[in-house]
Parts: sequence; C-alpha cells; structure tokens
Amino acid sequence: MEIQTFKKMQKQALKSSQPDFIKIGFALFFMVAVLVYSFLSNGGIPNSMFLAVAALFGAYMAMNIGANDVANNVGPAVGSKALTLGGAIVIAAIFEASGAFIAGGEVVKTIKKGIIDISAFGGNADPFIWAMMAAILAAALWLNFATAVKAPVSTTHSIVGGVMGAGIAAAGFSIVSWGTMGKIAASWVISPILGGVIAALFLFSIKKSIIFQKDRIASAKKYVPIFISVMALSFVTYLTLKGLKKIWPDIVSFINDFMFFTLPVTKKPSLVTALVFGLIIAVIVYVWAKKQINKNAHKLENSRHSVNQLFTIPLIFAAALLSFAHGANDVANAIGPLAAINDAVINGGISSKAEIPFWVMAVGAIGISIGLALYGPKLIKTVGSEITELDQMRAFSVAMAASITVIIASQLGLPVSSTHIAVGGVFGVGFLREYLHVSDIKTVIEDEKEILQDEKKLLRALNHELFALEKKSEKEKSDYQRIIELYKMIEDEEIKIKEAKKIIKTAEKVKYVKRDAVKKIIAAWVITVPAAAILAAFLFYTIKGIMV
Repeated sequence: MEIQTFKKMQKQALKSSQPDFIKIGFALFFMVAVLVYSFLSNGGIPNSMFLAVAALFGAYMAMNIGANDVANNVGPAVGSKALTLGGAIVIAAIFEASGAFIAGGEVVKTIKKGIIDISAFGGNADPFIWAMMAAILAAALWLNFATAVKAPVSTTHSIVGGVMGAGIAAAGFSIVSWGTMGKIAASWVISPILGGVIAALFLFSIKKSIIFQKDRIASAKKYVPIFISVMALSFVTYLTLKGLKKIWPDIVSFINDFMFFTLPVTKKPSLVTALVFGLIIAVIVYVWAKKQINKNAHKLENSRHSVNQLFTIPLIFAAALLSFAHGANDVANAIGPLAAINDAVINGGISSKAEIPFWVMAVGAIGISIGLALYGPKLIKTVGSEITELDQMRAFSVAMAASITVIIASQLGLPVSSTHIAVGGVFGVGFLREYLHVSDIKTVIEDEKEILQDEKKLLRALNHELFALEKKSEKEKSDYQRIIELYKMIEDEEIKIKEAKKIIKTAEKVKYVKRDAVKKIIAAWVITVPAAAILAAFLFYTIKGIMV
C-alpha cells in the first residue's frame, strides 16, 4: 500500500510540474537563441563573447520585465473581469511588442537618467562592459525574485540600482550622481501617492455622479460619455508624449505635407500639441459614446452592474494603450545597457548614448512578450485581485490615474514609476472603499450600540425579576410559569446581545485593502534599488575576478 501511495504521489508531482518544465524550456530556448544569434552575427569582433553573454542577460531581463511590470497595465482589467487572463496576455503581448518596435527609441540614453558619470571609467571599455553586464543580470535576478514572491516592483528602479551598484564597484562612490538618486528615492513616495489620490478622486466622482443617484440610467447617459472622453483625452496625450517620441519627426513631416494644417518642427511633441490631439480624439469619442449609450439605454437596469458594463470597452482600450506606451518606454530598461555594451564592443569606446540595432530591440520586444505569456499571470492576479477587489469602475479609475499621473509628473520634472503609480491607484480605490464604508457603517454601529444598551437594560430587569421570584418563599403555579418564561427570555436576550456585539465588531474590522499585501509590496519597493545595487556590485567583482 505504501509503495502504491508513493507512486501515486510521484505521478501527481510529475504531472503538476510539467507546466513549469515547459515554461522553463521556452525561456531557455529564447535565451539560447539570442546567445547563438549574437555570437554568430558578431563572431569576428574582439570581445564578441562578452556581447553574446550580455545579449543572453538582456533576454533574461526582458522576460522578467514582461513577467513583473506588464501586470500593472492589464492587472486591473483582468481583476475587474473586463478581460480574461488569456485575452489580456494576448493584447498586452501584441501592444508591448508594437510599442517597442514602433516607438521604442532610435537613440536611448543607455545609462538611465544619468545616474553614473561614465567619464570615471577613463575610456577603458572592459570595466564598463563588466559593469553593464553585472547591472543587467542583477536587475533581472531581483525582478525574478520579486515575481516569485508576487511583489510588483519598478523595473526602472531595478536597473537603476544595478547600474549604480556596478558603477560604485568599478569606480567608487564618486561615480554616482547622488542628486539623481535622491529624486529616484523621492519617487517611492510621489508615485503611489499621486496615483492613489487621482484614482480615488475619479472613483469618487463616478460614484457621486452616477452610483449615488436614484436614477442611475439617466445619470450614466449623461456622465459616462464625459468620463470616457476624459479618458481618451488623457490617453492620447499620454501616448503622444511618451510613446511617439521616436517617430514624432516622421509624423510632423507627414502632417505638414499632406494635411490642411501644419505643426512646428520639433524632435519630440510638446504638451500643447499632445493636448490638441487629445481634445480632437476626445470630442470624437464623446459623440460616439453618447450615441452608443443612448442606443442601448433600454437594455440597462437601474443597477451598479449595468453601469459597470459601460466601462468594459474603455478598459480594454486602456490596457492596450498602456501596454503600447510601456513597451515604447520601458524596453530601454532591458536593452539600454545591452545597447551600451554593443556600442562599446563594436566601436571599442564608451558613450552615454548609443544607437540600438534592430536585433537588440527585438531581444527586448520579444523577450517582454515571452516573459508576460509564461510568467505574467502570477503578478496580473496580484495586481488585479489580491490587493483589493476591483470592478470596472475601480479599474477604470486606476487606468486614468496611470495616464494622468505620468503626464503631470513629466511636465513637473518629477521622477515617477509606472509600477508605483498603477499599484498606488489600486491602493487608492481600495482605501476610498474603506473610507466610504466607514462613513456608512458609523450609522449602523451607532444603531447597534443603542440596541445593545436597550437589550442590556432589559436583561438586567429580567434578571432582577427572576431573582425576586426565586427568593419568594411561597410560590404559586403562576410564579413557576413566569420563572420558566424569564429563563427563556434571558437566554434570548443574551443571544441578541452577542449578535449585536458581533455586528459591531465585524463592522469595525472590515478592511477592503489587504494589509499584508500592502506591507510586502512597499517593502519590496523600498529595497529594490539597494538590493539590485548590492547584487550588481557582487556580480561585477565576480566577473572581474574571472577576467583578470
């Protein structure tokens, strides 16, 4: 029997581990393919092996970005059930890759945000290459660990910590721009607070204008088109500013040649230009949304569920647009240092900027999509459902916060993290739910406390009467009947008192944001830069020890 039981357990274990082996197999195949391609295409160049290994690390980093960071774009839509998990992965993979290829940046600052001074390397390419390799691998390992423990962290902060730690190990503490690092540390507070406040304000405005009204259908017909058009305005502005920088000169050239109006020739779009684009699309979206809602108004019920359904399609567009902008911007986290290594190997020197070859861009774009498909579901579920319960209205508010916060922060010159903004938005809607619940529950608690006091007074009176009857020396039949009645009434009152206490206790303890998840995520945010930095320094010394 024991042998049979052991065989069954072994069979079950093998069966459950098969998906993990398949995932690892796909990931390893992609990484090896990148390694082989890099080596074969650059085989005649000195240090080509360094470039091949760096490409391997870049592929690993890209997959970890897909596994961890992309959850912020589609997690709320999945948690609200506007999208299925499979549908979200397909949409995100397509738009992440499209954003990276179409608008990923022809020339990128490979040393993110100027966190180290590359002149400290004295033009010596070898330690610079070792430092960038250590930075990529450290950031990827940290992201891998964060994904394993279901903590959504900033990939930008991960690579920043990696570059900083490797830079310090290579050239000392003076190499670091501590002012820039201070701004990055400030973003740990700025990003989630801004995201949370904006998300909460949007959710409250939706509740106030629609959900709290008696005639929700009439309110929805009036206000939902406005909310959707505001979303269109913010997303087009966001996408123009953050996602079209690479191809902006081509867009300007096309418009000036073929359209009835002209745009000023600039390297990147201005806020005013982006807002004009956004307003044009917002007006079109408002007219369309109003027409569609009025057309289908007869199908709506005067319920929260019906109102929620109106935000489903906008949420799908939000997930797609956020993914496109993320691919355009954050692909540099995977391939920026790789592009720097490629430039150093090809040209034999060090540059703060480097052109990104198509194959390097492909490593980032395809790697992000593969990582999302293989390991993204874990973090998508965390962001979408394991922090607070989301419906379409709440998820819509989080998406709005993600786009608007980035626009505001970029114009104010504030360093923010898209991860922190999105997760902060989830925190914001959850805490708003708690606040509104507390406002409503105060009345319930006060009513229950009054009931409790009345029940206690009645119980004392019943006990007093029972005590008097039991002390009575000569009892009549009616006295015995009354004593029995009193015991029953006292028992009933004690049950009522317990229930009232339970209601009060339960009402006071309701939490719509899971505190354990909040603590774990915030702790991961705080230690991301130092953890990646320490790991990168260790890896730099390891690589240096092997090479020297």
